[in-house]
Amino acid sequence: MRIALDAFGGDNAPDKVILGAALAVAELDVEVILTGDEKIINSRIRQLGVQTKNITIKHADGIINIEDDPMLIRKSKKNCSMGMAFQLVDSGEADAFVSAGSTAALVVGGTMLIGRMKGVKRPAYATLMPGINGYYMLLDGGANVDCRPEMLVQFGVMGSIFMQKIMKVDNPRVGLLNIGTERGKGRELEQKAYETLQNAPLNFIGNVEGRDPIANLCDVVVTDGFTGNVYLKTVEGMGRFMKSSLRELFSTNAGTKIGYLLSKKGVKNLSKKTDYREVGGSPLLGVKKPVIKAHGSSDEKAFKNAIKQAVSFCKVIQEIETGIAELSALKEEN
Repeated sequence: MRIALDAFGGDNAPDKVILGAALAVAELDVEVILTGDEKIINSRIRQLGVQTKNITIKHADGIINIEDDPMLIRKSKKNCSMGMAFQLVDSGEADAFVSAGSTAALVVGGTMLIGRMKGVKRPAYATLMPGINGYYMLLDGGANVDCRPEMLVQFGVMGSIFMQKIMKVDNPRVGLLNIGTERGKGRELEQKAYETLQNAPLNFIGNVEGRDPIANLCDVVVTDGFTGNVYLKTVEGMGRFMKSSLRELFSTNAGTKIGYLLSKKGVKNLSKKTDYREVGGSPLLGVKKPVIKAHGSSDEKAFKNAIKQAVSFCKVIQEIETGIAELSALKEEN
């Protein structure tokens, strides 16, 4: 399997991207195509002492910055590191694409250069998030600020298939993020989405509040991209707060330091569970070929796991397309 990897996407590019590619080819059955300035990449490979077996380079000119108009990925910056990776996937030279670059450009490229699955209204960022007893999936995580009720149903279908096939969750429970669990709560979007979700081929359990997914009361959480991104960033911020508070607590005095030694294993397990690097990235569900958005501050471990997720995603993308087709057929029958 060949993975196109944007060598200049993210805060730690290109070094951590290159190191992540090296980890991936060493641990996974993949080939990695690094896109970006060939001269710089080769220079960094030599400096880092990276073995280049199963790693190739596709030269690209420049990068697309976060502040750039994302539509430039189709025009003046189509041959940048991200644009070149999209071209490789579109042409079939690569099976999937991973980048820690501009989120907006990735959505535009995935939607317009790779293309949406037939019947999909809008692709959605699907983020795996840690709960008390396992992971749950949030979508949309920020690709679509404004959504329609039928889009949330499609998010539920795509998220359910991903959780069932990749995360091995039997009959995933789908919850609608809302300000209360009672039917009729929320804005017009949530009220209409509730009715639509209730009639969809899903294990829909109704509304869920912001505290419920972390308690693993559902496996898939659907919402619009604005609300989803605020939720996502709030949970990330709380995770950082808890880690910082624990470090401060355990360094207070000799007694707390002894307490840390006694609970060190548990603390490390908790830290690992809340570490975004373990997941690697968020798939853009609803496009024809796998596109994975890695965290902007990804290191080599995160890039390796993002590539691993891309490999897994390749195996179920056809099933997601089938699920959307079945949903469309059901809608036509009704």
